[in-house]
Amino acid sequence: MEQTLSSAIATSSQGTWQAMQAHRPLWARLAATPRTLLLDYDGTLAPFVPQGMRAPPYPGVPDLVRRLMRRPDTHVVLVSGRPAELVASLMGLDPAPEIWGCHGLEHLNARGELTRLPLAPGLQEGLDDAEAWAEARRHAGYLEHKPGCLAMHVRGLPRAKADFLLTDTAAAWQEIAARAPLELHAFDGGLELRPRGVHKGHAVATMRKDASPERVFLYLGDDKTDEDAFQALGPRDVAVLVRGEHRPTVAAWWLRPPAELLAFLQALLDLPEGINKGESP
Repeated sequence: MEQTLSSAIATSSQGTWQAMQAHRPLWARLAATPRTLLLDYDGTLAPFVPQGMRAPPYPGVPDLVRRLMRRPDTHVVLVSGRPAELVASLMGLDPAPEIWGCHGLEHLNARGELTRLPLAPGLQEGLDDAEAWAEARRHAGYLEHKPGCLAMHVRGLPRAKADFLLTDTAAAWQEIAARAPLELHAFDGGLELRPRGVHKGHAVATMRKDASPERVFLYLGDDKTDEDAFQALGPRDVAVLVRGEHRPTVAAWWLRPPAELLAFLQALLDLPEGINKGESP
């Protein structure tokens, strides 16, 4: 019986970059099939920065992504919690790749056309209530506004201040989410209200169902919000945690950025170039 990627990976040693490099079944399959490369942005392609600052990608990342986009056997897609057009601006690629933004609420296609899922009735009112609460509590300076979402950032704050903001916000926003079509989610550095059922896994599942079963999906991400995407992958797909320190995850592989991330992207470029055979990604 043919061994799937997931079962083969499960037997590897710790899932490190060193183990990944030596895993011949993985690279043989990647070389033999068309690929969709799904890339988270913050914490994966770019380092974390304090809230409100623009986070440029790691040096070398845009060039590697640009070169991968030119391959007929590789479909590159960015998947981010940020707005899609902002991610396109930060990456600085022309043409921009396909991008799913705001955890899958937005889709920017390869022609530059932006679409958004419709917001459920009462959702915007819930976000307005959450913002009004933050302003009344003098927390408004830590907010990030996105279409259909509202985030409270604490990255870079002193531990005591961050803990207070998270505790204070979680109690109030959970109550708001209970009466609006919203969900409260923790991420690495804050809390976020977003539409119920909207997450990065939705974006991955949408692309997966339209793709050939032979196509291998690779998803690289760092945050808790990327776990939904990891879980939406098929048994023959590849989930990669990109993070300086390991954490509990369903991903089988682990890369430390930026050096191992750059090495992995280069390794994909070094694969023999295949022909897409006209298959839709």
